[in-house]
Amino acid sequence: MKGFPTRQPPAAQAATTEQIVPLSALNTGEHGVVVELLGGRGVLGRMTSLGFTPGAEVTVLQNYGHGPLIARVRDVRVALGRGEASKIQVRR
Repeated sequence: MKGFPTRQPPAAQAATTEQIVPLSALNTGEHGVVVELLGGRGVLGRMTSLGFTPGAEVTVLQNYGHGPLIARVRDVRVALGRGEASKIQVRR
């Protein structure tokens, strides 16, 4: 139709923008790379001591959408609360 903007196919959109989401948004089995940690000094200290540092690869082992999220980071299984998982920003 004339006069309407053209849309890129979804594959082309995904290729041009990288998706940065909270860790809690990843589904079971999805992988991500830590980009940024949000929060205060206490949260940052806990996350870094658990291995969640920028550049670390993370695999979600269990995410039911409520309750704790279980992830593998640096070959260690870690259980995180929803609030903690939402403060870890990852690139899909």
